[in-house]
Amino acid sequence: MLPEDRLVQIVQRFEFLEARLNAGAEPARIAEISREYAELKPVVDEIAAWRTAREGMAEAQAMLADPEMRELAEDEVARLREALPALEQKLRIALLPRDAADARPAILEIRPGTGGDEAALFAGDLLAMYRRHAEAQGWDFQVLELAETELGGVKEAVARIAGEGVFARLKYESGVHRVQRVPATESGGRIHTSAATVAVLPEAAEDADIDIPAGDIRIDTMRASGAGGQHVNTTDSAVRITHLPTGIVVTSSEKSQHQNRANAMAVLRARLYDMQRQKADADRAADRK
Repeated sequence: MLPEDRLVQIVQRFEFLEARLNAGAEPARIAEISREYAELKPVVDEIAAWRTAREGMAEAQAMLADPEMRELAEDEVARLREALPALEQKLRIALLPRDAADARPAILEIRPGTGGDEAALFAGDLLAMYRRHAEAQGWDFQVLELAETELGGVKEAVARIAGEGVFARLKYESGVHRVQRVPATESGGRIHTSAATVAVLPEAAEDADIDIPAGDIRIDTMRASGAGGQHVNTTDSAVRITHLPTGIVVTSSEKSQHQNRANAMAVLRARLYDMQRQKADADRAADRK
């Protein structure tokens, strides 16, 4: 069951902040009040949607006793019975304690797992799916690194996604994704199970979160692989950065060496920042135990 008393407190706090803003909050506090108001609004919207569905369910169930309205009521009860679990789950997620990194852009990393060529094709499908989702949300989607297979699959993909609440919306996508289907590489019609790993990391602020001394990294430039044609005579532009203390290696192989270095450093900072966050979480868990 959802904590009704907590829901009431959240709505009351939201209404109080809204009244303060409408009345003209004191200038010294308007930024603070506006920030809290903006943080609570998505939660209040989810509460309203869940409550509306619950009230609609109660009304539809009451209408079942009316012979003239019974058929319509049965359809409404079936629709709401299907919708309510999803609405409740969205509300539970909205009620989770906010992460300090929720408002940041995200670094998305996709790699194929078990399944050979089909896993690489599945990884490519995931990349396309996240790209279309970002476009639908109005987010900026920038591919930082992409290594493809001969069949059009993905060996590795790294992208930066920027927009409102990106990390908060995508962080639960991290993990192993599986698919069971008849792949394009299968001639006998057999169903294959393939997997791909997805990692969603919060982007680290360049000057505040992570300090990377110059002596801790080794930067190598390489010739970017291409399909020939106009790319045959390009200069060495791909960049590989190795973080010596941890052994983390990141690469970027777009056309501009300067941009590749910036991209690779952004991914390296995100990985180190994620390691820092995981260590802090583990330390807090150990302290609680």
